Amino acid sequence: MSYRNGQRLPLEGGGALRLSVNPRARRLSIRIDARAGEAVAVAPSERRLGEVVAFARTKAGWIAERLAARVETLAFEPGAVVTWLGRPVRLEASGGAGAARLIETDEGPVLRSGGQGEAFSRRIENWFRRAARDFLTERTQVHLKSLGQGPVKVSIVDTRSRWGSCSPHNRSIRYSWRVIMAPPAVADYLAAHEVAHLVHADHSPAYWAVVARLIGDHRPHRRWLRDHGAALHAVGG
Repeated sequence: MSYRNGQRLPLEGGGALRLSVNPRARRLSIRIDARAGEAVAVAPSERRLGEVVAFARTKAGWIAERLAARVETLAFEPGAVVTWLGRPVRLEASGGAGAARLIETDEGPVLRSGGQGEAFSRRIENWFRRAARDFLTERTQVHLKSLGQGPVKVSIVDTRSRWGSCSPHNRSIRYSWRVIMAPPAVADYLAAHEVAHLVHADHSPAYWAVVARLIGDHRPHRRWLRDHGAALHAVGG
């Protein structure tokens, strides 16, 4: 049987399996897309999708457990409490159509925005995207200077499979805006992680030595993203 990129298959025990081709992938893998509520089977080429489907079927029990345990979506709506650089932030409607703005109150930071429904949510997400660009651009510059590297183009995106990516050949780095909800040290780790790829494009010991040179022990930050990443992807979904 032939399979195609983007195809969805039913899974034993419930749920769906989405097939994805990523030419940069070095191996077959399965991940959970918490926002979509489905498993994603990744292969480096379309001709290997059959292999990753077979692999996914051997992991049916694990996939069912992970889907059942996925974090519920937290919408951007008035009254919701989200995080910004690890700090709880309450969302409030201000009336009108103004852009979201952060206000420090005696009870902590509040993010107030105009708009209703999707318009409110869009303004809140735009604020987080701007906050991510400001923080990650600044930390990228710090790490570039530490390594004696020249400038890069920074883009803010909303990827579900990767927190960031670096293209050394055209000196561009892409970051998921969602990492701005993590503690500052975790977001800074992501910047160091991607900048280090300008020196080593792989994940060799030499590469990790560069990351350690920039931020010290990176393992707690990697662990934090692994343990809490699904919750960040569930926000605003």
